Amino acid sequence: MTASPSSTPRQRVAVAGASGRMGHMLIEAILNSSDCELAAALDRADSPAIGTDPSAFLGKPSGLKIESDLRAALSKADCLIDFTRPEGTMEHLAVAAELGVKVVIGTTGFSDAQKAQIAEYAKKTAVVLSANMSAGVNVTFKLLEMAAKALKEGGYDIEIIEAHHKHKVDAPSGTALKMGEVIAEAQGTNLADRAVYERYGHTGARVENTIGFATVRGGDIVGDHTVLFAGTGERIEISHKSSSRAGYANGSLRAVGYLADKKTGQYDMYDVLNLR
Repeated sequence: MTASPSSTPRQRVAVAGASGRMGHMLIEAILNSSDCELAAALDRADSPAIGTDPSAFLGKPSGLKIESDLRAALSKADCLIDFTRPEGTMEHLAVAAELGVKVVIGTTGFSDAQKAQIAEYAKKTAVVLSANMSAGVNVTFKLLEMAAKALKEGGYDIEIIEAHHKHKVDAPSGTALKMGEVIAEAQGTNLADRAVYERYGHTGARVENTIGFATVRGGDIVGDHTVLFAGTGERIEISHKSSSRAGYANGSLRAVGYLADKKTGQYDMYDVLNLR
């Protein structure tokens, strides 16, 4: 009798920024996963964490050491998860594409030129790029798309309010910008033509059909996003609030699993969650 095919092998995952807050959450999720294994942990060469065990914060050894040699680390992995900064992510992606290592990118703040370069790298390896890896946030995107289409007429003013911890360096958040893009696209427009990022002094009355952004930074807020559709006599609010980074980590592992049978191509969490 022919043996039944073996199950999909566990994905060997490398984590960039392994000593950071998101790195710790990813490492914990991987170590608790039945589908993934931690293959390598990366950090900057000047990080004091270099040479230490990446799971030491959990009180259980992984048998690995945090390293800075990108090429050596990626040679041990099927997929890299990267939540670092645009410049670092681009360097990591260049080597990953050369080696054929898949990449899940949760980094935000890319320029248009960097986004174009990511698309080029995706011709060499498979990439999931998303402004937010949380399944809940991506379902929220879908709800916003539905609301934006239904409320296109009727004079609804749209405001996006986001709050994050005091260490976040970009504003508005990538998630907030994605929300604006989803809304604008659903209404047949471009966010660049409608976005208002700053208000100060005597601004005059609100300009019709604009999409306003408000940013809050403070404390240890993981990530709160609310979109307000303000009409005459009613307001609709669609919100997502994160109490920990676990949702981002779990979504990232779903993205790793999605890429398991992909060789090349650029995807996002709508693909991973079948929300098209």
